[in-house]
Amino acid sequence: MYASAFVLGFHGCDESVGERILAGHEYLAPSTNDYDWLGHGIYFWENNPERALQWAKFLARHSPKSRNRIAKPFIIGAIIDLGNCLDLTEASSLGLVRSGFDDMRHGLESNGLNLPKNEPGARGDKDLLKRKLDCAVINYVHAMRSDDANLKPFDSVRGAFFEGEPLYTGAKIMARTHIQVCVRSRSSIRGYFRPIS
Repeated sequence: MYASAFVLGFHGCDESVGERILAGHEYLAPSTNDYDWLGHGIYFWENNPERALQWAKFLARHSPKSRNRIAKPFIIGAIIDLGNCLDLTEASSLGLVRSGFDDMRHGLESNGLNLPKNEPGARGDKDLLKRKLDCAVINYVHAMRSDDANLKPFDSVRGAFFEGEPLYTGAKIMARTHIQVCVRSRSSIRGYFRPIS
């Protein structure tokens, strides 16, 4: 957790949505899926426009027909002030999340309820793309903070993910490693920009 650091984030979306945001007519909506990797909020790929575009192309191929369907994959950039960040690359944040898990597990078990589980998003998914447990734990940490008037809420969550197959034989470097940022406070997004291709 640190007071202020600016990062560049990239978000994949439909071109029509991206153009409305760049024109100042619309804002990105927070994701509230029960499997969001870093809890609920607006998601960005940190310093990685290529992965944001890959994600938009993936969604264009795999999303159900809906009003949020991606017809023309597009990316927008954002200048993000992480603010009070739950940074899952640092020890104190990891300790908070671990404590949150322990507290949540105790509460659920004492009421005869089961913990959610991280699950595959499709057959053969070794990365467990539906992160229901992780999402629940991080949202629980946010809820615990909101119940304590002495604790400042987190503006963002940041995490490194080692995803995909090994980059080469014997590697511990994974081919789809990335850093994601989940923005919980819209005011943390200081501006949008059109990335240069």
